[in-house]
Amino acid sequence: MRAIGIILAGGSSYRMKVLAQNRAVSAMPVAGSYRAIDFALSNMSNSGIQSVLVMTQYNGRSLNEHLSSSKWWDFGRKQGGLKVLTPVITADNPNWYRGTADAMYQAMWDLKQSHEPYVIIASGDCVYKMDYNKVLDYHIKKKAEITVVCKEMPEDANLERYGVIRMDDECRITEFVEKPIAQSGKQISCGIYVLRRRLLIELLEQCAEEGRYDFVRDVLVRYKDTKKIYGYKFSEYWSNIASVQDYYDTNMDFLKKEMRDYFFKTYPDIYTKVEDMAPAKFNAGSKVRNSLVASGCIVNGNVENSVIFKKVYVGNNVTIKNSIILNDVYIGDNTYIENCIVESRDTIRANTTLIGEPGEIKLVMNDNDSHV
Repeated sequence: MRAIGIILAGGSSYRMKVLAQNRAVSAMPVAGSYRAIDFALSNMSNSGIQSVLVMTQYNGRSLNEHLSSSKWWDFGRKQGGLKVLTPVITADNPNWYRGTADAMYQAMWDLKQSHEPYVIIASGDCVYKMDYNKVLDYHIKKKAEITVVCKEMPEDANLERYGVIRMDDECRITEFVEKPIAQSGKQISCGIYVLRRRLLIELLEQCAEEGRYDFVRDVLVRYKDTKKIYGYKFSEYWSNIASVQDYYDTNMDFLKKEMRDYFFKTYPDIYTKVEDMAPAKFNAGSKVRNSLVASGCIVNGNVENSVIFKKVYVGNNVTIKNSIILNDVYIGDNTYIENCIVESRDTIRANTTLIGEPGEIKLVMNDNDSHV
């Protein structure tokens, strides 16, 4: 593919509360065995992109560890491959990333060394499958300067945290409102952009010269009337993990057979870092219904409509309903958990009852030093 990929994975989200306290949102576990960033990386690999820059910053330890080997996404190659970039303090640059445009500007050397004519920019905290070749073909056909992938949201969706766009009959963007207070439309930006590499370099250099740091506000919104910016309509599944409820709903979606088939049994595949673990073990008397249980788990109790991540121990006479249990959690005997998200590396003592409300998910977190 004639494009270099950029994945913006350095941000945090206050809406994720304690879940983002010790990890980047892009490192959040998804669907039992995956991380949020796996979807963008897999899409780029499956689209034939050979060079990808991943920009990390906030709580990057877990994410950097996950990306320590590029072979899982087929980026282990002599030319191109996967490069993880973190902000570097130098004599000329005393700042960390001050925004998405500034993050890409600090990767200017890599952009200028690249030979690909186009750039695909994506976020590392979204769950979806996409062939970026189709977006690039659309971009070229429209003779666009910038193409923004967009999606029509349901009528009842809260759009306050999205970029809301309006387009004319030719799909040229005429209005772009970032995080509107009042609903102003149903088309939102998916945080995926296509543009020429030389144009991106020019825009980033101009932003840096003027002290502007945000790609959406200082490029897309600012130039919507002077640049040919088009929207590419995407109709398949797409979810942005930006709040506790979003995270919960996204994992619950994977309990639907059609969702699992779409992501994991339909070509192309979604890839992730593989750890050597024993298969999940279900001891006599355990009951599991409509749940995902990852490798390394030992289940003695009852699990229903839940996602259980790696290396979780479920004790005797335990009941888990409508919940997410993250990696390496020990759950003692006679415990009842419903409508909860239990943080990784926690220990739930025996005879504990933890109940949240539908739409008001309870977060369970012990004061451990680190979470993965």
